[in-house]
Amino acid sequence: MLSELHISIVKSTIPLLESAGSHITEHFYQRLFNHNPELKHIFNLSHQQTGGQPVALFNAVAAYAKNIDNLGALTSTVERIAHKHTSFNIQPEHYPIVGHHLLETLRELAPDDFTPEVEEAWGAAYAVLAGIFIEREGALYHKRANDNGGWQGARQFTVSEKKTESALVTSFVLSPTDGQTVIDFEPGQYLGICVAPDQQQYREIRQYSLSDKPNGKQYRISVKREALNIPGVVSNYLHDHIHIGDSIDVYPPAGDFHYKEREAPVVLISAGVGVTPMQSMLEMLAANAFSNPVFYLHACESVEQHSFNQRVEELSLQLDLQHHTWYRDIAQSNQVSELSNIHQGFMNFATLRNQLPIEHGDYYLCGPVPFMQFAQQQLLELGVDTQRIHYEVFGPHASL
Repeated sequence: MLSELHISIVKSTIPLLESAGSHITEHFYQRLFNHNPELKHIFNLSHQQTGGQPVALFNAVAAYAKNIDNLGALTSTVERIAHKHTSFNIQPEHYPIVGHHLLETLRELAPDDFTPEVEEAWGAAYAVLAGIFIEREGALYHKRANDNGGWQGARQFTVSEKKTESALVTSFVLSPTDGQTVIDFEPGQYLGICVAPDQQQYREIRQYSLSDKPNGKQYRISVKREALNIPGVVSNYLHDHIHIGDSIDVYPPAGDFHYKEREAPVVLISAGVGVTPMQSMLEMLAANAFSNPVFYLHACESVEQHSFNQRVEELSLQLDLQHHTWYRDIAQSNQVSELSNIHQGFMNFATLRNQLPIEHGDYYLCGPVPFMQFAQQQLLELGVDTQRIHYEVFGPHASL
């Protein structure tokens, strides 16, 4: 338990944290990997290079310091991060290592302010936070290991199908090499995929949204090929080097973003490869003969980059479904541009104001953060309750 003195001291360091900014966490990661390079097998090194992970960690540390006397405010953040940790197979023994380097970082960057009292307070605060994560992650590991078809740690899967969905996206159907059943998942969740790409010194773990409904036999992920100037070590490796019959290690489904079953209209909003969890939700709704209205709103660069287009048309025969697509450029196809549900430019909900279930619908967003911020702002302006807007952020944890 934290004492009132501990809480007071930690909160007094908030100005110090904010003045240092992400320099603290950049130093932390450099120190961590210098002393414990084996952890590079776990962390996404691409996010280190882009700076996304240090910023995300700093935001988490600052939020913890500000809410240390009201940890209930962090429940949703803890849940999201705990799910992500399990997809990296983070274990209790990793927490003391991280805690040690965090305290040493504070000592090295602020030697005059890092008094014995501050060290004791932050040590106690970190121990409490680590305990929260260890307990929650332990519960997630236990449940997934004991559910039908479940497991803990890495399990070998074989690529049983590889299918091109669009110019940049390819689907991989993963079947368990042992031929046994696989645990079900909530549509919207993701898998942790572990591979050892050529020319890479360390194993790489990435998370990919499941893009089909649960079936107890296999999983499907749909992966976007990244441009050469964008980090895409694992994604491009899957495209170029993983073929039917190859094996990869897979961690159980995880993620706190998923469809929440209830009797209400559903609005699925995506951009680019953010369509993958939406497709999983749509497949599940169709399989369950969902009777309420469904809206499937998607934005992408062009017809050639539109994944699952034909499949959505097929599912529209099974559901009360309206689907609309916004292309950045539709000039190349006059036939497509004449359709009433095809639009050019940025997604605009105002044109659908009279059809969307503003008061009673559940809204799910997935895509690049700027797109989701843009979409959420439109929904709020239309009067959609923020509690009905759910979203998934690719990569390091972030808030809209």
